[in-house]
Amino acid sequence: MKQIERGSYLHDIGKIGIPDAILFKPAKLTEEERRIMESHARIGYDLVGSIAFLSSAAQIALTHQERYDGTGYPQGLGGEEIPLGARIFAVADTLDAMTSDRPYRRALSLEAAREEIERESGRQFDPGVVKAFLSIPEETLIAIRAGVEMRSNNLENIERRAER
Repeated sequence: MKQIERGSYLHDIGKIGIPDAILFKPAKLTEEERRIMESHARIGYDLVGSIAFLSSAAQIALTHQERYDGTGYPQGLGGEEIPLGARIFAVADTLDAMTSDRPYRRALSLEAAREEIERESGRQFDPGVVKAFLSIPEETLIAIRAGVEMRSNNLENIERRAER
């Protein structure tokens, strides 16, 4: 669990090597921009993989964009080849991404996000992980989201005070 937690915090650290013009582009990425964006998984792995206590977390950074059906990146892993922590995190990351506003689209409802995750079971996501995710009551997910937003707001307030 500790390695999944660390991996979730560090999963996109490789985006530090991606130009802001690509990261924040409000339109569809070109093929070249998509290729550059996809390199974030390898960059993240390279950044933290040599730190002994983060080696398992680095695997999540590397494999969180793999798909259960083998069509993901960067290695094209599928099924059980993808570390369990990455398969679990993929569902959580997708839920967060779909229920958050992005420069190119508005957030989806929790219900719509859950339906999409269920639809992608066996393709993008591990069916066992999806089954476990869908067993979580919606009220619990709402409470978790509220707690995350509260902590995020507290951190922003601390940062603003520190800047003064």
